[in-house]
Amino acid sequence: MSASSSQPAGIPFLKGHGTQNDFVIVPDPDGRLAIGPQAVAALCDRRAGIGGDGLLRVVRSAAEPAAADLADRAEWFMDYRNSDGSIAEMCGNGLRVFARYLVEAGHAEPGEISVATRAGVLTAWVAEDAEDGTAGEITIDMGRARLPGPDGIEVAVGERRWPALNVNMGNPHAVAFVESLDHAGDLLRPPLTSPEGAYPEGVNVEFVVDRGPRHVAMRVHERGSGETLSCGTGACAVAVASIRRDGLDPAVTGEAATYAVDLPGGRLTITEHPDGLVQMTGAAVIVAAGEIDPRWWAALTG
Repeated sequence: MSASSSQPAGIPFLKGHGTQNDFVIVPDPDGRLAIGPQAVAALCDRRAGIGGDGLLRVVRSAAEPAAADLADRAEWFMDYRNSDGSIAEMCGNGLRVFARYLVEAGHAEPGEISVATRAGVLTAWVAEDAEDGTAGEITIDMGRARLPGPDGIEVAVGERRWPALNVNMGNPHAVAFVESLDHAGDLLRPPLTSPEGAYPEGVNVEFVVDRGPRHVAMRVHERGSGETLSCGTGACAVAVASIRRDGLDPAVTGEAATYAVDLPGGRLTITEHPDGLVQMTGAAVIVAAGEIDPRWWAALTG
């Protein structure tokens, strides 16, 4: 037996992004891998690891205790972790990339796909690829927004303060409309929010400016990741906040409202329907596949 064939097998991984919100994808269909916070952070490290805003572990719902009760509704569970290793309830861009992986791996066909998440079972619609091979866009059923209050939320960067709307898309967001996206600063640290205790588990903070009718642009600080080039749940929260600000609440008007949301990594299209359902449409791409060195992996997880 050759030395190379006697080496332990590497851990397969892929790399993908949705509007440049990028992820390490680790297929674990039978739930055999234990990936703790330290391993996630190392994998997502952009210099010493593979690099990503987060990690998507692909596991069958029936094989994952956190999703076993959802297995009759969705075969696959998206185990999402922030780049610091912390667990998040949901990630909209990650869900699009997750759906793209399921199709490309042969686990699902283009069309409607149900995916279990910590925010419940959500639906993705994967469009057929174009004739030139361009990957079809993916629409995600993001569930319904909640505006739980309290009133009086504020966001602060340096000496500037803005009122913010508390929007929950399965994870918490504080949305502030500002005069310039530069006012958000470098977003290396979490912006301050008040009142104290409003977000005991942290919050994603969005800064928003208008670009035109039903067209806004944003920057975001994602809890556990810092500033990212795109945030799907954040874009949904921003659209919902914009719809409320503009007096276009579909539950009141009876008409769906669609907004274009520009992020540093690209554009997402967000629609809120009269029944409260929020949908997000955008691209998702798998860019690479490989193996994690087994010795490096063993050092992380041993």
